[in-house]
Amino acid sequence: MWLLLLVFVGLLLLYRWYRQSHILENLSDKYVFITGCDSGFGNLLAKQLDKRGMKVLAACLTEKGAENLKKEASSRLRTVMLDVTDSGSVSSAAKWATDIVGDAGLWGLVNNAGFGVPLSPNAWQTKAHFAKVLNVNLLGPFDVTVHFLPLTIKARGRIVNVCSALGRLAAVGGGYCPSKFGAEAFSDSLRRELRDFGVKVSIIEPGAFKTPMSSSENHVKPVEQLWSNLPSQIKDLYGEQYYHKYVQNILQLTENTSLNVHYVTDCMEHALTAVHPWTRYSPGLDTKLFYIPMSYLPTVLSDYLLCRSSPKPAYHPR
Repeated sequence: MWLLLLVFVGLLLLYRWYRQSHILENLSDKYVFITGCDSGFGNLLAKQLDKRGMKVLAACLTEKGAENLKKEASSRLRTVMLDVTDSGSVSSAAKWATDIVGDAGLWGLVNNAGFGVPLSPNAWQTKAHFAKVLNVNLLGPFDVTVHFLPLTIKARGRIVNVCSALGRLAAVGGGYCPSKFGAEAFSDSLRRELRDFGVKVSIIEPGAFKTPMSSSENHVKPVEQLWSNLPSQIKDLYGEQYYHKYVQNILQLTENTSLNVHYVTDCMEHALTAVHPWTRYSPGLDTKLFYIPMSYLPTVLSDYLLCRSSPKPAYHPR
C-alpha cells in the first residue's frame, strides 16, 4: 500500500516537473515591460531577460538608474522614466510602450516596483506613512495594470505581480503587509477576470533577499525617526527598552537575508516564458518553511510563535 502511494506521488511529481519544464518558442519576438528596474529584482530581471533575447522595456524611477542599467544591457533594452504613484507618468509610459510594441502587443507586464518602510508598530505611524506604501505597492500596480491591459490582452500575454511572503502572514506593523495582502487579492481577482482573454496572472511571494530595499540602514533610520517624533504619552506606553529591542529585531531580520536574488528572478522568468506558468511562486526557504506553513496554523498558535520574540511594552494594564 505504502509502496503504491510512494510510486503515485513520485509519478505525480515527475509529471509536474515535466509539464513545468516546457518553455515557449520565439522569445525574441516578445516584449516585456518591467517596473522598478533601478535596482534589486527588477534590475536583475531586466538584464536576465535581455540575455535571453527578449525585448525588455525597463521602467526606472531615476535617470541614474536607467543609465546604469543601459550600460549593462544590450541595445535591445529600452528604458523609460516611471513613477507608479503618478497616473500622468503611468499614462505617458503606456503611450510610449504602445508606440514601440505596435500590433505585437505586450507579452509580459511585471509589476515589480515596491516600497517597504517604515516597518514599525502601527501606533507609531500616521495615515500618511500607510498611504505612501499603499500607493506604491497596491494602487500603483493597479494603475499600471489598467493602463497596459489592452496591450497585454492583444498579445494574450502574462502579468506577473511581485507580492511577498508578508502578504500571506502579517508579521510586522505598518503599511507593507496590508499592501501585499491587497496585491494578492488584486492578483487573484485579476487572474479570474482575464482567464477568458487568454491572459495568465502569476504571483511572486519572495522571502527575505539581499536587495537595496532590505538593507538595515533603510529600515532602522525610519524607525529611529518615528520614535523620536512620538508623543511622550505613546513613548511612555512602549518604553525605551521596547524601542531598542525592536531595532535589534529589525537588524536581525535585515541581516538574515538570502544572497541568492536570482531565485526570485528565475521565478519571474519562468512565469513569463513557461508554457504552463504557476499561479504562485514562493522563492526562499524562509517562505517555504516558515511564512507559508505559519499562515495555515491556528491563530492562537501562530500568534504565540510570532509574539514570543517580540519586545514587551513598559505599560501593563491591570
